Amino acid sequence: MAPTHLQHRRTHNLLLVSKLLNQRDAASPFTLVLDSLEQSAKPLIAEYIRRAKTANVHIIFISFETLRKPRNVETFIPAWSQSLQAWQTEVTNTIKAQPTTQKTLLILDSLTPLSTTNPQNLPNLLSSLLSPRTSLLAIYHPDIPLPPSPPNQTNPYTPHTLTLLKYLATTLFTLHPPHHVLAHQAARARSLIEPSFGLHESVEGLVQGLGCNSAEGVVLEMEHRRKSGRGVREMYYLPLKTARRGGGKASAGAGGEVMLLEDYPPYRALTRSETGGEEGGKGGGGDGTTFELGLTERQRRDRENVVLPYYDAQRGDGVGEGGRILYDMGSEDDFDEEEDEI
Repeated sequence: MAPTHLQHRRTHNLLLVSKLLNQRDAASPFTLVLDSLEQSAKPLIAEYIRRAKTANVHIIFISFETLRKPRNVETFIPAWSQSLQAWQTEVTNTIKAQPTTQKTLLILDSLTPLSTTNPQNLPNLLSSLLSPRTSLLAIYHPDIPLPPSPPNQTNPYTPHTLTLLKYLATTLFTLHPPHHVLAHQAARARSLIEPSFGLHESVEGLVQGLGCNSAEGVVLEMEHRRKSGRGVREMYYLPLKTARRGGGKASAGAGGEVMLLEDYPPYRALTRSETGGEEGGKGGGGDGTTFELGLTERQRRDRENVVLPYYDAQRGDGVGEGGRILYDMGSEDDFDEEEDEI
């Protein structure tokens, strides 16, 4: 990729993720976050709340798993202790009580209960919560299997809940722990099999792997769908607040600024080792070898002037004409035309 196009992509994608996190210009009405046991969505939700508080956005937190009201949240609705109609009415009344120009951010800490009890009406429920000045941020746990629905209440052609949510979402964030991403990149750099962690290791009794839920940062795999339908995919690294205060490895992202994953120093070092590095060819080739694999301009000219003795044998005028044997008779050859005809 040309340097100009590369710089344009970097600048555009950084501005895009900043717009999404800051909820500017209604960039994403419905944002779906996929977390796991290896990497929780709490750091990303905390970043959304912090930026929404700075932008004077009213935050409504609909809780299915959280018992205590998070910090900087104006309205906390314990949906786990209310019926569906009760907390939905409370959300509607809270939004109507806000000024006309006030923006609202709805946060659902888990869609698993709604996907379990009433998956058929989940799209209609989420659509009823949206408005031109209201955006929705919801979390889904793919690690939690959904119970099978009764055969008489399900349509065999109905897509899975996660498939339907991915189709409805305008922005999809999949969270990964940095330790696992670096381990996968290191394996690819050495042409080894990528390691598995947690439930993917298929080890009895193992739930979480090493390096899960790091306090330094979180890797965001973003998939954003524009109004035109074109998708944008990018990998980011978000340093956490604790790491920024401590000045640890994630100090490069001080100030809460998200960066491209390729700019994350440990990941960039592994990428350079995979491609041979920028300084790997001081004593030889650019791929880290001790000798030069390329040709000089003089060597290229000499190669073009080389005439192979039987090169014409490889030129075929038609099907089956290639690979002929060309031989010129010499004076020392004993050739008899009569014997050759026999």
